[in-house]
Amino acid sequence: MLPKLSLTILGILTTLYVTCCLLIRYGQNRLIFVPDSYIKSTPEEYSLDYQDVWVDVGEDKIHGWWIASARQNAPTLLYFHGNGSNNGDLVEVAAIFHSLGVSVLLIDYRGYGKSSPIFPNETRVYQDAEATWQYLTKEREIERENIFVYGHSLGGAIAIDLASRHPDMGGVIVEGTFTSMRDMAGFIVWLRIFPLDWLVTQHFDSISKINTLQTPLLILHGSADDIIPVAMSKELFAAAPEPKQLVIIPQANHNDLPEFGDRRYLLSLQKFIQSDRQPENRSDR
Repeated sequence: MLPKLSLTILGILTTLYVTCCLLIRYGQNRLIFVPDSYIKSTPEEYSLDYQDVWVDVGEDKIHGWWIASARQNAPTLLYFHGNGSNNGDLVEVAAIFHSLGVSVLLIDYRGYGKSSPIFPNETRVYQDAEATWQYLTKEREIERENIFVYGHSLGGAIAIDLASRHPDMGGVIVEGTFTSMRDMAGFIVWLRIFPLDWLVTQHFDSISKINTLQTPLLILHGSADDIIPVAMSKELFAAAPEPKQLVIIPQANHNDLPEFGDRRYLLSLQKFIQSDRQPENRSDR
C-alpha cells in the first residue's frame, strides 16, 4: 500500500507543479498587471487646470491628463505609473511635479482608467509609451531634450525602455524600480522552485537596457521598500553609464517616497531637471 500511496501522492504533486508552471507562463500578465478603471480624483482636487488627452494606438486609445506649466517653454515631465495605479491615484504627485514649474502628462496604459479596455502586457505598454512620446514630440511639438520621463515601479522599466530608444530626451527618472521581472520572481521565495528562466516571458529587462542609455539618469529608492529591494536600484546604478545619480531616501517604503523624502526629494528632482546635464556620477545615500 505504501508504494502505491506514494506514487499517488507523487502524481498529484507533479500535476500541481506542472499546472502551476503553465499558469505562471501563460497567465503571468494577469499576475503582473492589476488594471483599475475607477478614477477616484482629478487634478481639479488640487486646483490644477488640466486637459483630457487622447492618444491613438492603432484602433485603441490612451487617456491622459495634460497639466501645463505657467512658464513658457517649461520642461515636460511624462509620468508612467506602476502596475496597480491609474491617473486618479496620482493627482497629489502631479501637484508636486507641477510645483517645480514643469508641465506634466499623466497617462494610463490600455486597460487602466479611461484608456481602451484591452488587457495590458509588456509589448502593449511599450507601445503606449512610444505613442505618448510621439504625441508630445509631434502633435505638441515639444523639443525632445525638453522632455523628462519619470517611471515608478513597473513604470520605471517602461521609462528605461523608452529612454533606450530615444537618447535625445532630456533625462529619465525612475523610482522604486527593479532590474528585471526574472529577478523580481526570484525575489519571491516560493517561486524559486519553478524553472523561472523558461517561465518568465514578460521580461521588463531593465538591467540589460540601462547600459545603453545616452541620456541623464536619476534613480530614486526608499531604504525601507519592502516590495522592490533597494539593492536592485543599486545594481541598476552600477550598470548605468554616466551621467547618473542615485538618491536613497531613509525610511521611505515603496509608495511614500515623496512624503518621507520631502524637501530632499523635491530638490533632487529640481536639480536634475534644471541642471545643465553635464556628465556626473554621484550616489547620494
